[in-house]
Amino acid sequence: MMMPIIFVIPIVQLIILVNAATMEIKHIRLSVVDKDLSQTSRKYISKFNGSPFYVISQYTFSMNEAENELKKGNIDAIIQIPSGFERKLVRENLSKVQVIVNAINGVVAGITSAYIQNITLGYNIEVVTALSGKPTILNPSENININYSYWYNPQLNYKNFMVPAVLAILVTIIGMFLSGLNLVREKELGTIEQINVTPIRKYQFIAGKLIPFWILALLELAFGLFVGKVLFNIPVLGSIWLLFGVAAIYLVVILSAGLLVSTMTNTQQQAMFVMFFVVLVCIMMSGIFTATETMPDWAQKLDYINPIYYFMRIVRMILLKGSGFKDMINEIICLIVFAFAMLRMAIWRYKKTV
Repeated sequence: MMMPIIFVIPIVQLIILVNAATMEIKHIRLSVVDKDLSQTSRKYISKFNGSPFYVISQYTFSMNEAENELKKGNIDAIIQIPSGFERKLVRENLSKVQVIVNAINGVVAGITSAYIQNITLGYNIEVVTALSGKPTILNPSENININYSYWYNPQLNYKNFMVPAVLAILVTIIGMFLSGLNLVREKELGTIEQINVTPIRKYQFIAGKLIPFWILALLELAFGLFVGKVLFNIPVLGSIWLLFGVAAIYLVVILSAGLLVSTMTNTQQQAMFVMFFVVLVCIMMSGIFTATETMPDWAQKLDYINPIYYFMRIVRMILLKGSGFKDMINEIICLIVFAFAMLRMAIWRYKKTV
């Protein structure tokens, strides 16, 4: 059963997580309550029909009906165009549109609202230009020609951002769980007592428990990179040798952490609960979805003792930016310190329990 766990399951997780874990907001479901039914309102709604981000799921004249669909979760936003929309726009050069957005997910709600505002602003410029008969600038930045240059991810492909992160997570989980559960299994079977009475030295025992999984985790990383390149065509701009060198240091941290947990627990169930808690917290604070710079100050300071945070940054810097050793020397030094400290703690703790 170990071989499928080591190789098959992580690859399946890589394929699923990269496609599922995305921050791209598409197919936003709209409900349109058009009480004006004018040519102007129809043109306004057509702007959303032509956008790849929106799908108009409902046309209705009842606001209560639209709100009920929003409460059920069948739609994401409501656009209500009041009666007299066109008449007020022509006579008074002013008219209002109501937008109601489902804000359970604050990130999605903010992006949805921004998209609607941009479409409304663009249509507003068209209407004012048509009524005045001359080009109109409603936004001062409209008279500035901006050419965008997206570095490191020109296509804005979110998978390029997620594949390195998922690879780091898979290597972390495989390394920590395999090393942690292995020693606990020895305790459950009672063979740990037989090993302790042998003349084998403690550093030899620790090396025997870490080195095989260290090699397997590096093979796992190589296999994951191959799959990521074949299936997702992720860029590999930096040195592969540098990546594996840093990964080798990082795996000492993770394997030692798993071994440390195993010395403090007596059953595999206990070890799994402890490791799951530690890994989950560290992963969520490592910047897997959003930049750590947007986190609160206390969270950013807490990341100083989070080795996954450093490895996540290094993997993305090497693969996406082509960074070299000098660009990440601070992160590498931190990982070396973590590796030395964690390995020493694992050996010390094992020494106390035998």
